[in-house]
Amino acid sequence: MKLQFETINQDFQDGDVENAVSEIIEKSEGLKSPEWYKLVLSCIDLTTLNSTDSAAQGENLALKVSRFSDKYPGLPNVAAICVYPTIVESVKKSLEAQGVKLASVSAGFPSSQTFLDVKVLETMMAVGKGADEIDIVLNLGDFLSEDYLSVIREISTLKKSCDNAHLKVILETGALKSYSNIWKASLLAMEGGADFIKTSTGKLEPAATPQAAWVMCHAIKSFFEKTGVRVGFKAAGGIVETADSLIYISIVKEVLGDEWLNNKLFRIGASRLTNNLLTSITGEKVSYF
Repeated sequence: MKLQFETINQDFQDGDVENAVSEIIEKSEGLKSPEWYKLVLSCIDLTTLNSTDSAAQGENLALKVSRFSDKYPGLPNVAAICVYPTIVESVKKSLEAQGVKLASVSAGFPSSQTFLDVKVLETMMAVGKGADEIDIVLNLGDFLSEDYLSVIREISTLKKSCDNAHLKVILETGALKSYSNIWKASLLAMEGGADFIKTSTGKLEPAATPQAAWVMCHAIKSFFEKTGVRVGFKAAGGIVETADSLIYISIVKEVLGDEWLNNKLFRIGASRLTNNLLTSITGEKVSYF
């Protein structure tokens, strides 16, 4: 298997990344308005990934999403609900909201430390139970060992096992240690067939950072320029405040452009953020989700 990219190795100066991101953060202050908050809301993957999750909790979350338009008419619903594969079937039965996708983590989430056959079977089962989207974690052991072809092959195999479901590949940027590694992992994931690349599992610190997002978005831009394929970007892990969410949408806007400003190509994985967005939109304290 031949890598498409001569630029798979690229050095980043920390100061250059920090300066570029600082400028974008300043610009994000200008996005503080209900219209931008609504756009972020429409790009949320409403997520519950706790060891205590149950079928009943999944059903309750799905019912809240299904009734959201009655409670908040005129506001966009979230883009998706993201859960563990064991409760996909329960969520599917209760999710009646039009256009809201059902996402499942899979393939040994959050560590990815299991056999490929198990990863494939878990992914196929999650899709079979009704998942529209699958979130997997890039094989960090192979990546950090510089076994890049194995990284691509595994993602490609899991992409095939998704059938028609979209595949999001989590880079776990906090474990990659350098901007150059984030760039490289982004390109490998996209070459493997990722429909989205995602910052973090939320189980490791640091989770999402604007700097990692900036590098990932530039990798997406490079991939698009070379292949014509638009890959989505998902920020996840520790994004709680409304102002923080605007930083990520500002990065997407500045680096990738307005074509990425929709839930087909941009997502934020969050739980607490959703209520904070609703509070910012309505001007009243909201604890709906």
